[in-house]
Amino acid sequence: MSTVNSFGAKSTLTVGSTDYEIFRLDAVAGFEKLPFSLKVLLENLLRTEDGANITKEQISALGSWDPNAEPNTEIQFTPARVVMQDFTGVPCIVDLATMREAVTALGGDPDRINPLSPAEMVIDHSVIADLFGTENALERNVEIEYERNGERYQFLRWGQTAFQDFKVVPPGTGIVHQVNIEHLAKVVYDRTVDGVLRAYPDTCVGTDSHTTMVNGLGVLGWGVGGIEAEAAMLGQPVSMLIPRVVGFKLTGDIPAGVTATDVVLTITDMLRKHGVVGKFVEFYGEGVASVPLANRATIGNMSPEFGSTAAMFPIDDVTLDYLRLTGRDEQTVALVEAYAKEQHLWHDPSRELVFSEYMELDLGTVVPSIAGPKRPQDRILLSEAKPQFQKDILNYASLPEDTVEVEGTFPASDPGSTPGVEHEHVPANGVSHQHEEQHAAHAEHAAAGLLASGERHAASQPVKVTTPEGESYLLDNGAVTLAAITSCTNTSNPSVMIAAGLLARKAREKGLTRKPWVKTTLGPGSKVVTDYYEKSGLDKDLEGLGFYTVGYGCTICIGNSGPLIEEVSAAINENDLAVTAVLSGNRNFEGRISPDVKMNYLASPPLVVAYALAGSMNFDFETDPLGKDENGDDVFLKDVWPSPDEVQEIIDSSISREQFIKQYATVFDGDERWKNLPTPTGPVFEWDESSTYVRKAPYFDGMTMELTPVEDITGARVLATLGDSVTTDHISPAGNIKAGTPAAQYLTEHGVAQRDFNSYGSRRGNHEVMIRGTFANIRLKNALVKAVNDGQQIEGGYTRDFTQPEGPQSFIYDASQNYQAQGTPLVIFGGKEYGSGSSRDWAAKGTRLLGVKAVITESFERIHRSNLIGMGVVPLQFPAGESWESLGLDGTEIVSIEGLEQLNEGVTPKTVKVTAAPSEHSAPGKETVEFDAVVRIDTPGEADYYRNGGILQYVLRSLV
Repeated sequence: MSTVNSFGAKSTLTVGSTDYEIFRLDAVAGFEKLPFSLKVLLENLLRTEDGANITKEQISALGSWDPNAEPNTEIQFTPARVVMQDFTGVPCIVDLATMREAVTALGGDPDRINPLSPAEMVIDHSVIADLFGTENALERNVEIEYERNGERYQFLRWGQTAFQDFKVVPPGTGIVHQVNIEHLAKVVYDRTVDGVLRAYPDTCVGTDSHTTMVNGLGVLGWGVGGIEAEAAMLGQPVSMLIPRVVGFKLTGDIPAGVTATDVVLTITDMLRKHGVVGKFVEFYGEGVASVPLANRATIGNMSPEFGSTAAMFPIDDVTLDYLRLTGRDEQTVALVEAYAKEQHLWHDPSRELVFSEYMELDLGTVVPSIAGPKRPQDRILLSEAKPQFQKDILNYASLPEDTVEVEGTFPASDPGSTPGVEHEHVPANGVSHQHEEQHAAHAEHAAAGLLASGERHAASQPVKVTTPEGESYLLDNGAVTLAAITSCTNTSNPSVMIAAGLLARKAREKGLTRKPWVKTTLGPGSKVVTDYYEKSGLDKDLEGLGFYTVGYGCTICIGNSGPLIEEVSAAINENDLAVTAVLSGNRNFEGRISPDVKMNYLASPPLVVAYALAGSMNFDFETDPLGKDENGDDVFLKDVWPSPDEVQEIIDSSISREQFIKQYATVFDGDERWKNLPTPTGPVFEWDESSTYVRKAPYFDGMTMELTPVEDITGARVLATLGDSVTTDHISPAGNIKAGTPAAQYLTEHGVAQRDFNSYGSRRGNHEVMIRGTFANIRLKNALVKAVNDGQQIEGGYTRDFTQPEGPQSFIYDASQNYQAQGTPLVIFGGKEYGSGSSRDWAAKGTRLLGVKAVITESFERIHRSNLIGMGVVPLQFPAGESWESLGLDGTEIVSIEGLEQLNEGVTPKTVKVTAAPSEHSAPGKETVEFDAVVRIDTPGEADYYRNGGILQYVLRSLV
């Protein structure tokens, strides 16, 4: 679509001997006061203005941005490219493959179906650290990965060859966000459009929340759900509100002994307290220039942990130096510099920009920290880690009742907490310490000796563990059973990775070893890390302490930890021990890291090594020795902690531009396993009817080129009657597939043994599994099932099946199948903030495939509302101030919705008439309720999607 160019912004930029078409920001009044991130959005609107979805008025509104106003202006952002990981990316490629088949059925050319914006997928979410601590751990883990995921990989290998502008980074290569900053990101994109070479800011959306890592490179991008990612791949804009922008001023320098991880945990703590959900954060000030690019990326990576949409750093000399180091060619670097300076995107530390809110951190005040035991924002000063652990353990450990000999009785867990539910806690003294006052006295007495060193004490009985080799040791609450150098957050940062290696070297020189109960893993985010470890010899030092490479992938952060040491796991489960994990990751939520581990802590890579040596969280690095040297003298952390000069010396001698050029030259090629996968060829995928991982999606079944007119909804039944804050996690299938559920029944019927069920995440390419897991969350509360349980609220994926005379309790999936067999449409009643949380694509896809035509709530989370429209489901809202309860509804009604047919005339109605009539299952005397529901189709583009039955159908028709 050609650009309207209302502002006359089109111009030419010459770099070297090459001319680029650009859209000048100075064509718009007010541009100079905008923060960096909003300037990037402004250019995006200028370049994509079409007069319908992207208008002159939106551009002017952004130019005259009021930093103090609450966001209320909706704009359409068109990212330059899409990045995906394999869990969330597979359904996108399934849909593209299905579109090709549909095009063929409609008489079109399947080769026309390609990503219209470049898309790259990095397969990084499937490797599990099954083996560890041995030389062949990496090799065996990759073998097992291929055995588990062969069907998915064959499909993606086909996609790699079948689609243009779609590239796959094969397994065993790196983590998506690290590969993104080290290779995929351009900072300034160049692409030929309508025969003209155009330059514009590199922007991206990704199917993983930590896409924000690329913000550290000056690239605006964030994580989205699969539907928005598919839309972006197919050239459709992402709907968003012009956000508030928090200016975060950095001053000073990081002190010796403090790492980038300490900085990011401090910033996470500060921003969580301030409140930045839905906002952009932008770093500025004199201190920015002293923040290395790897540290900027570490900070950007944690944006989801502080809650912001993006966490931007501007473009400056540090950006250019990093592009050169990582092997980008000189024309690319020259274009970035020239474009950024021409478009006023170059960082000027002396200018005070205008922001919505202001914060400041003197980097010189940062001190060593960890975070835990269950949230990234629960920061603990390293100097206070031991006493804080002694308080927190009382919420996790099963302690004998007779251990309490102090005034009052203190329960072993917080009576206000619910297992598996996250609670906000008021921070004490600036650090998020939980339950401090309640347990202080008990902690000092009862937890005085919660050591994994084997001392007996009043609080608990250590457990004797014997290894297969016949050695034995005592295991207690607080034992560090998993120490993992993992995650794109830190493995992309040479300063902390080399510090970990040097600490291991010094520890070995002192004769120290890891404790025998600690599972140790190393998961580099790219092969460049392995290169510089091998060049410096630090790989041997880490391996000497058990830190062998287990895989190039996300591993521990997403729960792909594999089993703990067998005898350790047995002791934990038989004695209900509260053990710990320490990882250099970004997420440590309860139950996420390992089912055996109750308490999880985030720490820098060198501290991960230190805790493997200590063996317990009940450890004070100031006063407790890590062990003894050959002379019998105590060795403390300070004796093995590397100095900044030592770290820098290894960086200077072991990391080079050539390493990045060499490793990324073949980044899309894969190993022999990948190359030898038996892969279908041809433009249309050959679906395997026996596959339980990848199935042809049903979205285009029966589709014709002519639009099927929008119809009013009549005779609908209510599938679920839900309360406030139902999240996409409640709706979307996630986690393990439990025996006895509809998804498990399906897999069993298809010959899959329970041990091979795998997770919903790994089976996202099979809609049959995913539909059965939609609305199946064990914590879902559907008020409809109260009536058949004597008024008691039953939790889980249940409803009442009104196709049966008594309306019995049923699985939601089973009831939906019966309704669809009868041709009965379905609706959902919801409360406030329906669909909040991660923008999971299957929350909308599953809703559609269950036969739901409309969702009526008090309010929607913005992205889920948009996703429902993208799947052909109409989002409606109760009249202001009303709810299903206040209107006297309970879900037993028969529902009709009149007024949707106006959409066929190109008119989007503001409201539609909803009639809810009593049925034979309603209470006696119940009367018909009528109300006007607000139609939440908010833009012309959304109306087009809905008229077409969904975004995929809209794009398909436009391409044919």
